[in-house]
Formats: sequence, structure tokens, C-alpha cells
Amino acid sequence: MLQRELQELDEHRRLSAYAAFSDTATRNGTEDKDPVRTAFQRDRDRILHSKSFRRLMHKTQVFVAPEGDHYRTRLTHTLEVSQISRTIARALFLNEDLAEAIAMGHDLGHTPFGHTGEDALSASLAKYYNLKLEEHPALFKHNQQSLRIVDVIENDGRGLNLTNEVRDGILHHTGAKRASTLEGRIVATADRIAYVNHDIDDALRAGIIKESDLPLSTHVLLGDSHSKRITTLVNDMISASDGIGDIRMSDRIWDAMMELRAFLTQCVYLRADSRSEEPKAMELVSALFEHFIAHPNEVPSELHAISEGRPEIAVADYVALMTDRYATATFERLFVPVSWGV
Repeated sequence: MLQRELQELDEHRRLSAYAAFSDTATRNGTEDKDPVRTAFQRDRDRILHSKSFRRLMHKTQVFVAPEGDHYRTRLTHTLEVSQISRTIARALFLNEDLAEAIAMGHDLGHTPFGHTGEDALSASLAKYYNLKLEEHPALFKHNQQSLRIVDVIENDGRGLNLTNEVRDGILHHTGAKRASTLEGRIVATADRIAYVNHDIDDALRAGIIKESDLPLSTHVLLGDSHSKRITTLVNDMISASDGIGDIRMSDRIWDAMMELRAFLTQCVYLRADSRSEEPKAMELVSALFEHFIAHPNEVPSELHAISEGRPEIAVADYVALMTDRYATATFERLFVPVSWGV
């Protein structure tokens, strides 16, 4: 019996009836099964070895152009989400490999400069289509772009042919519609647990807030340190979800996390000093979009090949794939004069 088949049998012996099983996973494209790895392990490895995953190392998480080596990037955020997701899935006897694969791929579609770049591309597309941005605020959404990356952009336009269970979890890690698998729902909540807590940590490091500024009620319910808060949230999620066929938190712990999130919005995300570089990032991404719309021949031909004859899609793909530093360097090459002569 193949190693993969032994693992598939072990899943049925060991995992909860609520788990997603790798031997029933489906793909839109046909391919031979791997002799060693299960379908979800194979998906995780494909994401890990993709170019888009490597680029996450140089993409903004929250703070644009922070000075210091210890602020989160989109890659470290992804790894933290993966760790939290695996811990919860393992404790609930759900499919840890599926949760890990979804977590590793959930943010592949993020633009340079994080949500600022996402907003800039939405605004650029609205202008291109002659639409009112306030009526169409989310023409570019990173979760949809993450799915587009694994479906058609990676692997020289062939995509990664991931399982539909992983694709569903990537698409629905954010937004109103929940993932169809419990593993996908774990990632959606683990994403919130991770960013609420590491954004606090980064804001403390930046001197934007102090630990004593955090709401007292969250200290009482969640803990007064980064590790205590994560432990409380993870343990509550495991306890509240055990045996019910869904993923949830207790109301009081969920409300405490949402209070922390509201605090971050008001005291960190919307603060002028923490957003000082965002206008520059908006202008930079918008300028790149406008330039490549006017010069579509400068966009890689493989992106035009998968854009279905829509140059704005090829341009949005190209700009969204850029890292912070590559976007900055491209902007400088295109728009900043260089010295000449002696």
C-alpha cells in the first residue's frame, strides 16, 4: 500500500466525522495522485514553492515602510495564521493539512502596501470603468485575487490546480460567505486572531500605543500580554467548537476580540501618524496603473494571455503582484529623474 493511502486511511481512523478527508478532495483539472503526499499536503507544497508566496516577504502587513526588522510582513502574518490554524484543527481532530494549505494561500493576492494598495487598485479600476468609487468600493479584492493567482496566474499561466476545498477556503477567508469546510472556517477566524494580536504588538513596538491603553475589559477577559491573549482566544475557540459541527467562539470572548479590533481601528489604523505614508503609497500604485494602461506592451505577455483581452485586468495583475520595494523601484525608474553628465 502506498504511503499516501496509509495516510488517507489514518485520516478516517483518527479525524472527526466533521473533518474534510483528503481522499475525497476534488480538483477541476485531472492529474495523477502523488504516491507519498495526500491531496492537501500536495496543495500546501505547491503554494509554498510558488513565486507569489515568496513575494509575501516584501509586502506590507499594516504599517507602510516601517523602520526596523521586527515588524510583521504579509509573510510572517501568513505563518502566524498557519500556526494558529494548525493548532486549532489538531485539537478538534480536523484536517490539519487542509487548514495549513488554506492559511498558506489565503493572502497571496495582496497588493504592495497592503490594504492601501488594494484601495488604490479599486479606485484605479473605478476610474478606468468610469464608475463612482463610492458605489463600487471593492472592484479589487485580495481574496478574489488570491484565488486568481492559484487558478490562472501561477505556474506560467497554468495555475496550481489546487483542490476545491483549498480554493474555497482561500476565497472565503474573508467576507460574508463562510467557507464550506470547518478547516476553512478555522483559517478565517485564525486570520483575525493573528492580525488583531500582532497589530497590537507592532503598534506597541512603534510607540503608537501603550499596553495600558488597551481596553480594561479585554485585559480582564483575554490577558495582559500578546501570548496570553492568543492562548485565551485559541483555547476558547477550541472549547466552543468542540463537537458542534461548526467553528465559533463564546460570545464574551468574541466580543472582547471585536472590542480590541475596534480599538485598533480607532487608535492605530486611523491615526494620522501611523498612516502618514499611505497617501504616497496610494499615489504610487495609482501612477503605476495609469502608466501601464497607457503602455500595455510593458506588461508581461503571459499576463495579457490570461486577461481575456482586457488590458486593465493584465495591468491590475501586474501591479498587484509587485512587492513594496519592486513597486517603489519601478515608480522611481518611470517617474523620478536620474542624474546625468559629469
